[in-house]
Amino acid sequence: MPIAVDIDVMLAKRKMSVGELAERVGITPANLAVLKNGRAKAVRFTTLAALCEVLECQPGDLLRWEAGDTDG
Repeated sequence: MPIAVDIDVMLAKRKMSVGELAERVGITPANLAVLKNGRAKAVRFTTLAALCEVLECQPGDLLRWEAGDTDG
């Protein structure tokens, strides 16, 4: 998928665990792992907004486009 997810980078910068982020955002650790590992097919804007609020970042800090990696 051409969209890469950089939640790990922001977690490291904020010195926060996956479990703490999931709890503060209001999603399960399993669903956060799906998103974090790039296996999600979609993300709700409300979830993205909550992630940005908790991590004090912009959506572009969490998501980026990688050229040349398309699904067809």
